[in-house]
Amino acid sequence: MKKTLLFTVLAFSIAAFFLFDLQDIFTLTFLKTEISQFRQWQQASPVWMISVFFIIYVVITLMTLAAGALFGLVNGTVISSFASTIGATLAFLTSRYLFREQVQSRFQDRLQTFNDGIRKEGRFYLFSLRLIPVFPFFLINLLAGLTPLGIAEFYWVSQIGMLAGTIVYVNAGTALAEITSLGDIFSPDLLISFTLLGIFPLVAKKLVTHYRKHRRLAQWQQPDHFDRNLIVIGGGAAGLVSAYIAATVRAKVTIIEANKMGGDCLNTGCVPSKALIRAASVAHQIRKAQQLGITTTAPQIRFRDVMQRIQHVIQQITPHDSAARYSALGAEVIHGRAHFIDPWTVEITHDDGHTQQLTGRNIILATGASPFVPPLPGLNDVGYLTSETLWQTLSEREEPPRRLLILGGGPIGCELAQCFARLGSEVTQIEMGERLLIREDLEISEIAEQALLSDGVTILTRHKALRCEFHEGEKRLLVSQDGAEKTLVFDDLICAVGRAPRLKGFGLETLGIDTGQRLETNAYLETVMPHIYACGDVIGPYQFTHTAAHQAWYATVNALFGQFKKFQVDYRVIPWSTFLAPEIARVGLNEQDAQAKHIAYEVTRFSLQELDRAIADGTTNGVVKVLTKPGSDQILGVTIVAEHAADLLSEFTLAMKYRLGLNKILSTIHVYPTLSEANKYVAGEWKRKHAPERLLVWLGHYHRWRRNH
Repeated sequence: MKKTLLFTVLAFSIAAFFLFDLQDIFTLTFLKTEISQFRQWQQASPVWMISVFFIIYVVITLMTLAAGALFGLVNGTVISSFASTIGATLAFLTSRYLFREQVQSRFQDRLQTFNDGIRKEGRFYLFSLRLIPVFPFFLINLLAGLTPLGIAEFYWVSQIGMLAGTIVYVNAGTALAEITSLGDIFSPDLLISFTLLGIFPLVAKKLVTHYRKHRRLAQWQQPDHFDRNLIVIGGGAAGLVSAYIAATVRAKVTIIEANKMGGDCLNTGCVPSKALIRAASVAHQIRKAQQLGITTTAPQIRFRDVMQRIQHVIQQITPHDSAARYSALGAEVIHGRAHFIDPWTVEITHDDGHTQQLTGRNIILATGASPFVPPLPGLNDVGYLTSETLWQTLSEREEPPRRLLILGGGPIGCELAQCFARLGSEVTQIEMGERLLIREDLEISEIAEQALLSDGVTILTRHKALRCEFHEGEKRLLVSQDGAEKTLVFDDLICAVGRAPRLKGFGLETLGIDTGQRLETNAYLETVMPHIYACGDVIGPYQFTHTAAHQAWYATVNALFGQFKKFQVDYRVIPWSTFLAPEIARVGLNEQDAQAKHIAYEVTRFSLQELDRAIADGTTNGVVKVLTKPGSDQILGVTIVAEHAADLLSEFTLAMKYRLGLNKILSTIHVYPTLSEANKYVAGEWKRKHAPERLLVWLGHYHRWRRNH
């Protein structure tokens, strides 16, 4: 219906265009005649004509070119400047009084940081947008009305910010007014005017960038030359990728690492935890072997050997991230602690106490994050472990912790809870929120909870930890639920309630870089110092090794080649996984994300209970859940619960990255029998739901006819 109406309007418009000879208004003769007529009216009543044009321009602010043609450069600029600013302010006020209260109240929590930024730097942001017309001005006017920016501020910043652009446009209009023939289009004045129109946004952007950089660095004396093209602080996943890229393009780069190369992922995170998961999985399989017709005895857990194997795995992977390897690649590696002397100079304190200073044209902060320890009374008295310290603390024990408490229901807490339960610990997991894995859909959280319960984990959701204490030689934790207190006795306690960025001790405060919750960067991963970049866990929003590496590419390329071209970091397709059994892997939106963002979607599911390979393996506890755009096979997000779900997710990640729909997955051959067939079958489920029923009815008639003829 809408398409028919639009076609009808378009057809009538085309017919009217030729019926009333409207094509004549686009001729040079018509324009010259109308300008001559206007000039006669202007000479007869100049005040009246200026007033009429001013009022029209307030309503329609796109007449700057005409202002130059009609009034000349000076008068046209004055009229256009004030009229456009008043028109913009009226749009600003309309948006403010119609929509701001609703928008701010509905998205209050999400807009808090944005509002704080507007209050602090709103004038500069608005001035930049006025000077560099990246977005349509009418859109800026409407959006600004939704912010805390003051009316007076909006007016005078708009007045000044749009002035330069107005002069350029009015000047082009004056050149247009001098055209007497089509040959005049190629006159030097007109060509220069239109060239100014084209290059003005680029020049303005350069000026704003230069001003911003100068303002930030005005109090510091920049070195005459630099020791390094790039200094990377931190030798974890993000820092190593940054150094690798810089060395590959022959930049002189130095990595500064205070602890172990490879960072948390290699030494205390991804690698040791997956080695622990492997050991726990084998113990679990032995216990369940009788379900496959195999009689075994209960596994004997030699916990010390388990922990020693974990260290052996780390040692095997260490050469991949070693100083020797990166030195061979062309990067200098320095072991020591970095501290900023000024925005370009880093002082390095070596283990033996001596110091050295290096200057870098660009610097990347890749300092990572560390486990957050809650301010729980008595916690330091009874002692605690974290995902960082447990590997060393437990490495010499002959037995796993007997009674283990785990604070936190996120991915780390859940993985550790299942591992230690399978290795023989009595595990109690405490989560203050409503459920485990709060970022996943409710049904996915329930699957994870049932998996943990089946392994013997006691789960206490909606329980708040109050305090720790010693009582009669035992360690105790007091928790409360709905006002009722409960005492839990334990031997060891692991804090797994989140991770906080490492920002202290680097001297960032002296540079004016906020070291609060996490390091703030712009879309190019620049900090408030335009030559200091940051990537990885220190900035978030995704604290994964693969996103750290992803960000490192953008930070490094922008740092080394940003004077030519800068790239905004792309977060469109970020996969991640929680390595429980079964694994939970996700990319893109899930249902609760889509609902929170008011994005329409359809859901298609395929249960692993129907998959041949899963039935043969006895791993049918799982599902593939795909969100698509309504009426389309475009993938909005995928959640997979299955053995090796993280591996299965890659196909969907690739499809989303390159905008391939479910039809492409359905038409791809998958090996039988494999778990990856689940991806094809969920695409088949989508296809079946969107089958062309009317066409199928006619096909039925056709085949019936063929049988009879």
